[in-house]
Amino acid sequence: MLKRLALPILIAPALLLGGCGTYNGGVESVYQPVVQRSDYVLDLQTSGYGLAPGEQARLSGWMQAMQLRYGDRVSIDDGGDGSTGREDVTAAAGRYGLLLSDKAPATVGQIAPGTVRVVVTRMSATVPNCPDHSRIIQPDYTASTTSNYGCATNSNLAAMIANPADLVRGAPGAGISDPASASKAIKTYRETPPSGASGLKSESTGGGTK
Repeated sequence: MLKRLALPILIAPALLLGGCGTYNGGVESVYQPVVQRSDYVLDLQTSGYGLAPGEQARLSGWMQAMQLRYGDRVSIDDGGDGSTGREDVTAAAGRYGLLLSDKAPATVGQIAPGTVRVVVTRMSATVPNCPDHSRIIQPDYTASTTSNYGCATNSNLAAMIANPADLVRGAPGAGISDPASASKAIKTYRETPPSGASGLKSESTGGGTK
């Protein structure tokens, strides 16, 4: 009788391990945000003094359709022939609170002479395979986190971050610092009187007047 029970008892831990998915013995989630980049281009005709007549309207409509927002990068590729139009594109991007990037990414297709290519680079962050409830067998004697561990935190981070590029390389700090700005919060904290210094405010539990 004991020999017959020994086999199922030994097989049970193996079944638990086989159905638990990826083993993770640390505190770092196996599911991390994945950042994807997309480049959108628009070729515009130029004249000797900027964009050709009617091209500014095309550019404005295109940017409106793109719904430019913080985190987007706008750049210009003139094909190396020095075509004008930079000031017009800069002004159009400025209406969305964006500055023109110094360097444009490489795009597919040649740029015809007398044209400029406006490139909008947009990044998005997602956490693939989340949520993951495949590891539902409990109790777990392998000292591993659950399959869904970290999914909520990282998914919320990917959804809320204003510039997904910061997840890849971080946000660069300023080259200079202002001591007055750095000490402003400390000065306010030290000089502001405590909220209870003037006593507690009396409140009435009576009903309001009709």
